[in-house]
Amino acid sequence: MEGLAREAGLPFLTRDTVRPPSWLAAEGDSAVDEWLEIAAPQLGFGIDAVETPYLDVQSFLKRCGPAILRLHFAGSTAYLAVVGAGRWVRVLAPDMSRRRVSFESIRRALCMPLEAALLPDVERLVDRLTLSGRERAAAKRAILTEHLRGAHIEGCWLLRLPAGSSVWRNLRDLRLFSRLFVFLGAHTVDSLLLIASWAMIGRAVIDGRLDYGWLLAWALMLITRVPFQLIVGWLQGSIFLRVAGFFKRRLLAGSLSLRPEEVRNQGVGQILGCVIESEALESLVLNGGLTGALSIVDIAAAVAVLAVAAEKPFLAVALVGWTGIIGVLARRQYRKRQIWTTERLKITGDLVEKMVGHRTRLAQESPAQWREAEDKALAHYLEVCRKMDRGVPPLTVIAPRCWLLLGLLALAPGFYSGNTDAVTLAISFGGILLAHVALGSLTQSLVYLGAASVAWEQVRLLFNGASRPESPGSPDLGMVCRRPDSNSASGVLLDVQELAFRHEGRAGQVLESCNLQIRHGDRILLEGPSGGGKSTFAAILAGLRQPQNGLVLFRGLDHQALGSRTWRRLIAAAPQFHENHVLSGTLAFNVLMGRRWPASPEDYVEAESLCREVGLGNLLDRMPAGIFQMVGETGWQLSHGERSRLFLARALLQGTDTLILDETFGALDPESLVEAMQCVFRRSPTLVLIAHP
Repeated sequence: MEGLAREAGLPFLTRDTVRPPSWLAAEGDSAVDEWLEIAAPQLGFGIDAVETPYLDVQSFLKRCGPAILRLHFAGSTAYLAVVGAGRWVRVLAPDMSRRRVSFESIRRALCMPLEAALLPDVERLVDRLTLSGRERAAAKRAILTEHLRGAHIEGCWLLRLPAGSSVWRNLRDLRLFSRLFVFLGAHTVDSLLLIASWAMIGRAVIDGRLDYGWLLAWALMLITRVPFQLIVGWLQGSIFLRVAGFFKRRLLAGSLSLRPEEVRNQGVGQILGCVIESEALESLVLNGGLTGALSIVDIAAAVAVLAVAAEKPFLAVALVGWTGIIGVLARRQYRKRQIWTTERLKITGDLVEKMVGHRTRLAQESPAQWREAEDKALAHYLEVCRKMDRGVPPLTVIAPRCWLLLGLLALAPGFYSGNTDAVTLAISFGGILLAHVALGSLTQSLVYLGAASVAWEQVRLLFNGASRPESPGSPDLGMVCRRPDSNSASGVLLDVQELAFRHEGRAGQVLESCNLQIRHGDRILLEGPSGGGKSTFAAILAGLRQPQNGLVLFRGLDHQALGSRTWRRLIAAAPQFHENHVLSGTLAFNVLMGRRWPASPEDYVEAESLCREVGLGNLLDRMPAGIFQMVGETGWQLSHGERSRLFLARALLQGTDTLILDETFGALDPESLVEAMQCVFRRSPTLVLIAHP
């Protein structure tokens, strides 16, 4: 991984302690997968586990570098370090030298585990046919392709910049600045060619020398613009796709790094508003930014034409001043859009919250009272919309046309007096028209950029959240703690020392001077009144919150040593009902989301068996698709007790020895409670159960 990072120019930290333990390979592929995902952040870069369809292996190899590929040969496992690809795949040898390997060799090695089970039958089928050597190979490939059309190949990791790395580093890695330079340069050349072509044909017409040769030269100059226009169009699309991809990855990483209290404080309506604004932001920034950059180039060209070619510096100064006036109008429109966006998100949030709580409103609130507050909010929103809409025409329509009128009025005295020659008038008129078109594009881009700036205020929290530091921890220590032979019955599993915690924005501490030791095999019942800090204590044990003071140790190691990801894999938790959710998807996805996805056939079998153990057997038998039935808001509706058992199965399937259950059994009847508890005792040696007294 260090060699690949060096070859790809990724930042990495050389640390002698980050080395695979000697026993890692014997633990199997899953242990190696986990070690890779923990070790990469420790080295200073990111790594993504991906799958590739069987049909797209070759195209995947062309674009995957830098990457690590797992290969299987005659029962043994090897790992291939891919630097990149051209005509050949460039790989790293064990001595860190570069080697070239054919695409077909790597494709065969990757696909061998899938093809091996089918090859004997395919060989027998092809033997019955009278085919030549080339035809025989083509027939085998066609049969295998048809059988494995829907198969996917696992064991592929892409190395990348960390999600929280600087924006400039990511943009430089995307080669955005060089593309922007070429983009603006190509458009500048295109604009100069346009000005030169019309200057040439105009002078020919005015001088009375318009013949076939001049027309041909004019046509050739216009044709010369075509390659530059193609470059501008291609680069605009390329820049858009690269920046949009980076923006979405950054927002996803930021959303996954939000703390639970931040999500709770915002509410579902405001979060939906952030999602809506993030969708609009990328198109607004790119459309407005690129168009605005081209408009500035055209305005600069118009200033040069008016000041130098037309010898009218006062018009050039007027153009610069008019551009400043347009900036002032854009600023006023930006403030109006800020107010409009605030009101729109507020009314959207209220709508979502009321939709979520519709059943509560039906039971508790008279329908006659619904309309009064909603009508006032809609009336206020309508007035804000009118104010914003009234500011758009002066900026996008009136301002560019007023410049055109102003420029023509400035040329009128010279035109009527006859003191200005025709060439100067023609050049001045051309400069005014060029500026008119550029100002029209500029005003449109300023509207886009203003909207993007307002949208940025809504999504900035998600974007900046990706740069929050998260302790990667030591991969070796995390792997040792997860090994079955590390569970000593006599050792202390969890050690809590002088723990203290205070919620943000509150004066008093909810936890103070808490001390507790939990050994392997302990079963602890934690009782207390509502608001006493039981759930907060459970969240700290599970690694979902960090205390302000005190220590929480797992087998003598703190959160910093093990890392956030490893800590959450060592301790499974089922939060309270209002903090646990059934996502729209299959029942299998909902119970297996704590494992690697997509799941293997063995995972599905274990998930169904566990669901029946916790008392969901009747539910599985009722659902037409069984464990693959869609559940959630858009699928099969689960009862309160069924949801509780689903949350329990989700926590148990994470396969940890330590389990924290926060009021999980409150919705179960006595028989279901006994059945679920027996399953918990069988599968989880160490248990912390939180309940009301």
